[in-house]
Amino acid sequence: MGKKASKQTKKFAASGQLKKVIQARHKHQQIRKRILGKRGAKDDKVRSEEVDNEDEENEVEVPSNEKAKSKKGMSVDEFLNADFMGESYSDDDNVDDMDESDSDDDNEGEDDFDDTSFASVDDLEEDGKNHLMELSKLAEKDPEFFKYLQENDQELLKFNLDDTGGIQLDDEDNEEAGDDDVDMESEKMPTLTSMHLRRWQKALLEVKLFTASSLVRLLMVNFDQQRSLRALRKLLIAFRAAAHLNEDDQVLAWSIDSSSVYNKLVTTTLRYTPVVLEHHVPYKSLPNGKFKPPTQTHKFKTLQKLILSYFHNVIHVLSQFTDNELVQLAVTESAKLIPYIVSSRKAVKLYLKASQSTTSDRNEDNIRIAAFLAIRKLASGTDESIMDYVLKGAYLTLIRSSKSTNVHSLPSINLMKNSASEVFCIDHSTAYQHAFGYIRQLAIHLRNSMKVKTKEGYKQVYNWQFVHCIAFWSIVLARACDSRTQVKNGDTASDLKPLIYPLVQVCLGAIKLISTSRSYPFHLHIVRSLLHLTKHTDIYIPLSPHLVPILTSILAPSSRSKSSTLRPLDLEVQIRAPQQYIRTRVYHEGVLEESAYLLTEWLTSPMVQGSISFPEIVVPVVVLLRKALKAARSGSSGSSSGKDQGTVKVLLERIEESAKWIKQRRRSVTFAPGQLEEVVSWEKDLRDLIEDSPLGKYLKVQKKLREKRRKLVEKAREGEDEILDDD
Repeated sequence: MGKKASKQTKKFAASGQLKKVIQARHKHQQIRKRILGKRGAKDDKVRSEEVDNEDEENEVEVPSNEKAKSKKGMSVDEFLNADFMGESYSDDDNVDDMDESDSDDDNEGEDDFDDTSFASVDDLEEDGKNHLMELSKLAEKDPEFFKYLQENDQELLKFNLDDTGGIQLDDEDNEEAGDDDVDMESEKMPTLTSMHLRRWQKALLEVKLFTASSLVRLLMVNFDQQRSLRALRKLLIAFRAAAHLNEDDQVLAWSIDSSSVYNKLVTTTLRYTPVVLEHHVPYKSLPNGKFKPPTQTHKFKTLQKLILSYFHNVIHVLSQFTDNELVQLAVTESAKLIPYIVSSRKAVKLYLKASQSTTSDRNEDNIRIAAFLAIRKLASGTDESIMDYVLKGAYLTLIRSSKSTNVHSLPSINLMKNSASEVFCIDHSTAYQHAFGYIRQLAIHLRNSMKVKTKEGYKQVYNWQFVHCIAFWSIVLARACDSRTQVKNGDTASDLKPLIYPLVQVCLGAIKLISTSRSYPFHLHIVRSLLHLTKHTDIYIPLSPHLVPILTSILAPSSRSKSSTLRPLDLEVQIRAPQQYIRTRVYHEGVLEESAYLLTEWLTSPMVQGSISFPEIVVPVVVLLRKALKAARSGSSGSSSGKDQGTVKVLLERIEESAKWIKQRRRSVTFAPGQLEEVVSWEKDLRDLIEDSPLGKYLKVQKKLREKRRKLVEKAREGEDEILDDD
């Protein structure tokens, strides 16, 4: 190994042919071993001949001008070890040699497998053949023992070939293997055709009749599906060629010239692989919705590297697909293989990253939902460390996707928030650690903004990411701490319930940070989140102190609204009003209408109107609104429009009527305020009648009007109607 290489040798290695020679040598050795194994060549004579032949074939002719120089050259092993190339090249070759035998999780599933990889999968089928042949000879060699088995062990005699790998007893698969071996030895890469795919499909799913030669009279005839592992291996090798079709640095087993063959190959592989694997190595689904990975049997260990290689190829090809149907199929079918790859952290991380990228980058809702279901299944495993990856990735993906919000991106962001919230509610104890840290980050941003009080400091809070994070955690806590769910669980409080108080404090602090009229859209976003939280958790959150000032400021005589030709401002996609909208009538009308609606929703929530003290709760609201209306009437004509005053006046009347409605029902009360059980029972009956109250009826009408207006706006945005009618 210490001999100095000639110039011709170094030139040959530098040309890039050394790696191909090494791969060809390994390929040829594996082919010979597989062929000899099938023929049953196990005696020492054949083995010695094989070694001699390999030694003869391993002689590499290095270009040389003189015979003497060739005798002084290096041996074949020394040359293929590439010791003369230095550390950098030698390390690369060692990596290639180690890839075939490395069992570490981080290296599993790499895309460095050639067309003879995973040949050990075929051995699973040979075991089944040998066992069946032994059973067929048992009746002739030992009739008494065979009769004993018939009486005491019928399961052994009724041997199912499919349990050992789905073996074909005909010569069709052997012919295919022989054809493939010939193609492997040829220099030209074979072209994949639809005939190959049909042959593999037939071996995978065709119903066949299995017999056992002389046992046909004694054993039950087994009708079963093939599920051939050998055909699956060939199919996955062809799929790898499709995944790396136009890459120059890959050694592929097939060339694909037809787009129809490519599509058929991808579709067949994606659909058939989960079916075959589920048949051979099934996993267990637990009653709580989680799954348990397959047991570490010999068959599963043999197939694991094959599965990981296929899974990496699916992840690789997922970003290359442009057809939405193929993307959805790849995400849906790959999710069925998650129980088989959870032992590989590298595969889990790559798949999670690909699924989250699909969720944020794709525009089709079907693809987003399929990616979310895949992430949810990944989180349904029994491994808590995978849950940590999923929760962290879901939240960070939401933050990255919500930097800017408009009419077109808002539905996708809402879908991501709802999907991620469902993942966070799978395991409350694990989610608590992440939720605590992320809510604390929001509090830190708020504290820094309150201390600095600069334009850049305010931007840490007044941005879309902060708004969507508040909305997201409100959804998570509302789902996890829902009052109806808690009753079903036997009044067992969720582990996330202690986080409601800090989240509410962060929200109220963000509202108080800037109180100018230009920040009203931001305030309304935060109020919506808190309103959603209080409606589901039945926790009283005082929102009227933050909504009533908006109404009174617009009705105040000092706020002179000026007319403009600007179109109405969509408050759902705004957190800060543009400068041209400030003090305009169209802006004031939109803000006042939205604030009045949110105040109505809060007043009709179970914790407010469902309370026995509702007439006392609304006293400050009634007093302030009356005072504002009185000042608006006595002020100048330009202070507020009649429409604004009419909206507030109708709301005030409904509040007073609802207070009288509850007072009338309180007259029949016979218990004292100290009898809390009686109070809770009375409030529970009252909450069932909220929709029949004056405020409940008013809110129902407002919801219908808003829904009708929303549909008209969507039609106008899509160009279906040019004019919005109010009818």
